[in-house]
Amino acid sequence: MQKTQAYIAQHKQRFLDELFDLLRIPSVSADPAYKGDVRKAAEFVADSLRKAGADAVEVCETAGNPIVYGEKITDPDKPTVLVYGHYDVQPPDPMDLWTSPPFEPVIKKSELHPDGAIFARGSCDDKGQAYMHVKAFEAMLASNELPCNVKFMIEGEEEVGSSNLGTFCRANTDKLSCDVILISDTSIIANDTPSITVGLRGLSYVEVEVVGPNRDLHSGVYGGAVANPINILSRMISSLQDEENRITIPGFYDDVATVGDSERAKMNEAPFDEGTYKKDLGIAAVRGETGYTTLERVSIRPTLDVNGIWGGYTGEGAKTVLPSKAHAKISMRLVPHQDPDKVTQLFTEHFQRIAPPSVKVRVTPHHGGEPVVTPTDTPEYQAAHKAMEKTFGKAPIPKREGGSIPIVALFEQVLGAKSVLMGFGLDSDAIHSPNEHYGLFNFYKGIETIPYFYHYYSQMKEER
Repeated sequence: MQKTQAYIAQHKQRFLDELFDLLRIPSVSADPAYKGDVRKAAEFVADSLRKAGADAVEVCETAGNPIVYGEKITDPDKPTVLVYGHYDVQPPDPMDLWTSPPFEPVIKKSELHPDGAIFARGSCDDKGQAYMHVKAFEAMLASNELPCNVKFMIEGEEEVGSSNLGTFCRANTDKLSCDVILISDTSIIANDTPSITVGLRGLSYVEVEVVGPNRDLHSGVYGGAVANPINILSRMISSLQDEENRITIPGFYDDVATVGDSERAKMNEAPFDEGTYKKDLGIAAVRGETGYTTLERVSIRPTLDVNGIWGGYTGEGAKTVLPSKAHAKISMRLVPHQDPDKVTQLFTEHFQRIAPPSVKVRVTPHHGGEPVVTPTDTPEYQAAHKAMEKTFGKAPIPKREGGSIPIVALFEQVLGAKSVLMGFGLDSDAIHSPNEHYGLFNFYKGIETIPYFYHYYSQMKEER
């Protein structure tokens, strides 16, 4: 790997400049107004793969946004790694909370990132992390040190549920056949404490609508006599959790996997300072399900959160209306062995049941995904462990994360391959929030580590 690492060191600034060009493309998949920019980002990724040396590069059409594919088959008898990532990003809103424009990347230094961090939407999730793989691949090819076959599948709908990815995978099983899937869309504990994600929560995401009168009403003339949908929606949402922050939907916990005391104890050995955690978030106290630590609450326990709520008049000044409708978006993070479709049905039935007769309720399911736990005794995991230990100088800690990557379960079902979740972000990188950023240390460390994964994985597969 000496030639590869030397190539990386020589081209660091170019790698960063290219990433900046990608980050300047506002590829927001949730908003149709950005459809042209989403396409532009796909073309950029495809062009980057071609320049890096990939063959058979395609911008594959789907019913939604395109999927970028590329490959380098060095020897059909060698193991094949499929790299997955996404080029679409979350909406930048609220814009007024950004300290610099979200699609004009800049480097800023901080206590956590003394070497600087890239501030831009998508810098960590997932353009920066996906681009690490393109550059690591380029370095290995240029140095003639690529020991295995590599395929790339970079999609443009991860932030809106990857609704077309399953169809694409099922239609292209031969093209996507592989021994392992390598994903960098997760985080490490800290820059001096590497970790590998071995568990992800699942997701059920719904939108609810509460409808009262057939039009907005004068709150003086009708207030007190007609149901206010915002008031009722607020009460309904409040009732979904009890005093101990447990979810009150009947049957919600029926399938929740119990984590033993020994595993819980081991989980809580991971470095964590609650004071620093609260300071970073600007909160006076943590809050969650009674009987569990913060680390447990965000990994092995299911949750229910309101992601957005609206209705009535929200403009400048006053307008005394009793609104006709109220809306909310609600997400539930799930743990093994909860089924997202079952949970969505339980939520729908319960929400309709608790609605008073003075309003009508509609629940619209959006996207979801299954929870995942990956084994640590496989060549895939051990190769990632050795690669991180090589570049960080210490052994990584296996950890579960609170986020969801629904396609991990999909890949195993359709492609029959396990995934390795070897991410390099930090939980403090403000993904999905204003001022998202990604440390230069993390970006370069990822590019340096990925080649070692290929090296160790190929070795281990040959030894078997």
